[in-house]
Amino acid sequence: MSALAAVRHVLVVDDHADAAESLALLLQREGHSVDVAFDGRDALAQYERAHHDAVIMDIGLPVLDGYECARAMRRVQGDRALLLIALTGWGHPEDRRRSEASGFDHHLVKPVRPSELNALLVAAQRTE
Repeated sequence: MSALAAVRHVLVVDDHADAAESLALLLQREGHSVDVAFDGRDALAQYERAHHDAVIMDIGLPVLDGYECARAMRRVQGDRALLLIALTGWGHPEDRRRSEASGFDHHLVKPVRPSELNALLVAAQRTE
């Protein structure tokens, strides 16, 4: 585990299984507890059960897209802290505006360095 890492319970959501599982492994190497979902409906169900500290989610998901899923997570989070990070191939200004309006805290465009994601997770832990 990195000396800077603060252990978080993270949900990684991406419909590309290889990408989701690879990111989950990288975050686990940093000491985080990680669950994985491959569509928005499963992600929401997992969040409702486990109330993760952070969700790293693609926007272009099947069943329930990332925008809708983020809005739904914000509705059920209650008074618990939740860091929502969009990790997507969509990087136009309108995409960023929509992700912010949906409740995402950060909008990152793929590919992203794992250290950048871990830094966001650690920084959020320090401000809670």
